Amino acid sequence: MNASLVQPITNALTVDVEDYFQVSAFASAIDRKDWDSLDCRVERNVNRMLDLLERKQARATFFTLGWIARRYPGLVRRIVSDGHELASHGYGHQRVSDLDRAVFASDVRMAKTILEDIAGVEIKGYRAPSFSIGQGNLWALDVLLETGHRYSSSIYPVKHDHYGSPDAPRFAHQVIAGLIEIPPTTLRLLDRNLPSSGGGYFRLLPYGLSRWMLRRFNEQEAQPAIFYCHPWEIDPAQPRVNGIGWKSRFRHYVNLDKTEQRLGRLLDDFRWDRMDSVFLDPPRQGASFV
Repeated sequence: MNASLVQPITNALTVDVEDYFQVSAFASAIDRKDWDSLDCRVERNVNRMLDLLERKQARATFFTLGWIARRYPGLVRRIVSDGHELASHGYGHQRVSDLDRAVFASDVRMAKTILEDIAGVEIKGYRAPSFSIGQGNLWALDVLLETGHRYSSSIYPVKHDHYGSPDAPRFAHQVIAGLIEIPPTTLRLLDRNLPSSGGGYFRLLPYGLSRWMLRRFNEQEAQPAIFYCHPWEIDPAQPRVNGIGWKSRFRHYVNLDKTEQRLGRLLDDFRWDRMDSVFLDPPRQGASFV
């Protein structure tokens, strides 16, 4: 077939809906009991993202905290009315690795109920805060199935100081009967999995390098990529948090002023859709579940 006639792969765009004070790296500096007293900026930032997606005619999956949904139900309804997928990020942004089975089950069940009651749609997907499902707590996948989820995007096959399972499968697969795991995208180079799916790396690296990695993944693996970002990443005016280490400070604040423009370029350079459309309705583009 003529290469010019081959349709480009449609990738999955995802947004983890949490505010700047809820990130795991700030947990030692910000007490959860103080969340309600802080300047919550998530509503305006998500609306800016929704406006950008509308201009670019792209759809995404919004992994949304129950804590956010309960306080901003209109925002949740707009996500759905704009044609995006609403999915769960749990209720209170607690790392799964810090919870036992009963507490985790309560967290994801509460988040799913809140999101479904507000939006009137089925919640199919879940992403663990900080990709905190791995070899030490695979029981969490059974809980997700028991609570009615159809897929997870929670196991990142990289080596990282805060998360990661470098030996985990790199592509979407049926991790247990009835539940699909859809890992963030990695590029295999020099016998290592390199993070290639957004987040802090998208802000740190030159845009051209991020684009090259995604294109190489599409071409080399013939698989859809998964990209993720956060609303606070397009907000350079957010309050600065004191009492955090230099590494966490650098990771969080680097190039916040460049992210929104880079996202616009990303939406122009690739085709994007919701996770459920790319991987569940039905599986296509080479995505295999074995």
